[in-house]
Amino acid sequence: MITKEQPAVRTLRCAIYTRKSTDKNLETDYNSLDAQREVCEAYIASQRHEGWICLPELYDDGGFSGGNMERPAMQQIIRDIEIGLIDAVVVYKIDRISRSLFDFAKLMEMFEKYNVAFTSITQQFSTGTAMGRLTLNVLLSFAEFERAIGTERVRDKIAGAKKRGKYLGGTPAYSYDIDYTNKRLVVNPVEAKTVRWIFRQYTETGSLMGIAKELNAKGITTKSWTTKNGTCHRGSPWTNQHIYRALNNKTYLGLVEHNGETYSGEHEAIISQRLWDDVQSLFASSTGRKRGQQTHETKALLRGIIKCGHCGTAMKPTYSRGRHKDRIYRYYVCQSASKRGYDSCPVRSIPSGEIETAVLEQLRAILKTPEMIAQTYRAAKNMTAERDNEFEGIGVTETEVAALLKQLDPVWDQLFPAEQQRIFKALVDKVVVTENGIDISLCADGLYSVAAELK
Repeated sequence: MITKEQPAVRTLRCAIYTRKSTDKNLETDYNSLDAQREVCEAYIASQRHEGWICLPELYDDGGFSGGNMERPAMQQIIRDIEIGLIDAVVVYKIDRISRSLFDFAKLMEMFEKYNVAFTSITQQFSTGTAMGRLTLNVLLSFAEFERAIGTERVRDKIAGAKKRGKYLGGTPAYSYDIDYTNKRLVVNPVEAKTVRWIFRQYTETGSLMGIAKELNAKGITTKSWTTKNGTCHRGSPWTNQHIYRALNNKTYLGLVEHNGETYSGEHEAIISQRLWDDVQSLFASSTGRKRGQQTHETKALLRGIIKCGHCGTAMKPTYSRGRHKDRIYRYYVCQSASKRGYDSCPVRSIPSGEIETAVLEQLRAILKTPEMIAQTYRAAKNMTAERDNEFEGIGVTETEVAALLKQLDPVWDQLFPAEQQRIFKALVDKVVVTENGIDISLCADGLYSVAAELK
């Protein structure tokens, strides 16, 4: 009797994926991940006649959300699929593998590309059938909808708590400690005294950096606090940004901010409304000053060409107003010193009028010296002769250069600031300020260009 051979059953290597959103109780001998895996192993064993075998590797993501793909075990299972180690992925429930329909769709595309099946045992369907694929998409749509609803509920709950002035966690503002029993902020008297000093000091000096430096000199750091579980967060040295944020923190008025709105908080205010308004007025005037900065900078003759001889950084034009706001004082400030503190650079800043007058006097002296003009003329001619024969093309002689440039001196003060700056930049390459004086570098062909323009 001849018997017909049975076709060989294809072996299906099954990887079990498990996930739990929180890490609670994961340290116990038997946890949620173990329970998921146990059920999946039993199901795979029931399909042994179909060639299913369970891979020994553990693909467990404990304490990871299903809302994204940033999970170590999930990334590992993807890598193993790509190198051909897995034929099927088995999960206890669909939302274990993903709660995002978009992420799940990308996973299914990848599974299909590598001919990998997907099975969720509690929903009793597989991607091997059309009905299974349809059911899967419907279930994931509901899972995504449920997640969105949950997110909205959390968001509404937070908004409601903020409107009631509740403290909802996070780093407490400097001058407040956390009462974990009553879940609220309580005033730290020592730190509150420091905050009041910061506000008053700013109204007197208007210097964020000065306040930060004084706090650091006293050994006072930003907020140090301990979480409910005992984790200690150490404070750090104060910076301009720390002072700025403190001066704009409405928590000190006893308020809670949420989405641009403010509500009365459960915590006590430590700053008066009057002191707050004084500080905000200073900030407003400072903003107005920045808007007007361009007007004052047009008068900054050395803008863009003056450098600090100690640091090598540019010196930026700035200005301040007198005590009675009736005078404006202009300065060039070392950029390094303005960022790191004025004690970091011996040059620091220099009055604009003083340095501009000194540079102009030196420049005028040069323009009155035929020998210097002749020397500069020859240097410029040698530099550009090989380039394009510029000098010969325009036809200005060395003697004419000297004569024409001398004309600048008597009419200089009648020129508009913008015109002064344009001519000045054509003549001067850079000005370097040191502790001992200034060093001027002229543009070799600048003298000739200005002379040709005056001709």
